Amino acid sequence: MAKFLVTGAAGFIASRVSEMLLGRGDIVFGVDNLNDAYDARMKSRRLEQFASNPAFTFKQLDIADKQAVDDLAGEIGEVDGVINLAARAGVRASVENPWVFVDTNVTGTLNLLELCLKKGIKKFVLASTSSIYGQDAPLPTPETAESSFPLQPYAASKKSAEALCHAYHFLHEIDVTIFRYFTVYGPFGRPDMSIFRFIKWIYDDMPLHLNGDGEQSRGFTYVDDIAAGTILGLKNVGFEIINLGGHENITLNALIAMMEEMIGKQAVVERHPFPKADMRANQADVTKAGELLGWEPRVPLREGIRRTVDWYRQNHAWASQLETGI
Repeated sequence: MAKFLVTGAAGFIASRVSEMLLGRGDIVFGVDNLNDAYDARMKSRRLEQFASNPAFTFKQLDIADKQAVDDLAGEIGEVDGVINLAARAGVRASVENPWVFVDTNVTGTLNLLELCLKKGIKKFVLASTSSIYGQDAPLPTPETAESSFPLQPYAASKKSAEALCHAYHFLHEIDVTIFRYFTVYGPFGRPDMSIFRFIKWIYDDMPLHLNGDGEQSRGFTYVDDIAAGTILGLKNVGFEIINLGGHENITLNALIAMMEEMIGKQAVVERHPFPKADMRANQADVTKAGELLGWEPRVPLREGIRRTVDWYRQNHAWASQLETGI
């Protein structure tokens, strides 16, 4: 049995990571500031899963608040590692308000690294992003691809967090695993992301808002694969940056057609200009994850989309009420 501090515990990936840790008998101390970056009712639903589990402790806390993180040192007891999944995410949102991205993704990471020093915690896992690879990355993209020229404040803030982790590894011998996630989806997914939005809009006969021609492509990754990989990253690696991404690439037009087939309805598509901050394509080279962690994506895209559509159908009474941000 081990104990972990999981930040962003009400978030999409962190709640699934917490669930898997608890399922294998570990103890989780979860923190989250429960902000309104997207509809917070989804965060409350995720936390409800842990309400009766004595191995899960939750504290509402903003990791950008240095004093609040300092105070955690006396509350969390002995922990075996920090899994920092708290983040402000979203390329377009970061253009609108870059300051909050720096607060959470950079200052928050620094505060947690300092907590590790204070508590003698030697393992740190950081969630980073495929957006860090910038423009014209080779496909599939290896970790060695250029990442020094981010295109949005979001990616820049994550690059800064990665650099801080390396400094603390070098200076203080903290063992660090950094994961660059590629477009995560699945049940309880963020309502402001494309998978949730498309399913909701098709299922509920609403206009489907599509940016550009729909030929942009993504290597979507099912949340269970991401969570399992994140937990594998708790092993000692020294300092490593590792891609976690799906094994199938699909255009948004093909994705919408797949959803139409599964839902049994046609989408009513409204097209909008392609945002400058968005990427035209992403696809992960996950060779390193296989070699270091024995990880590979296991859930095929079609099966993952089917599970997500089924989840939305089963939870329609409340999930349909969530705001998608459009």
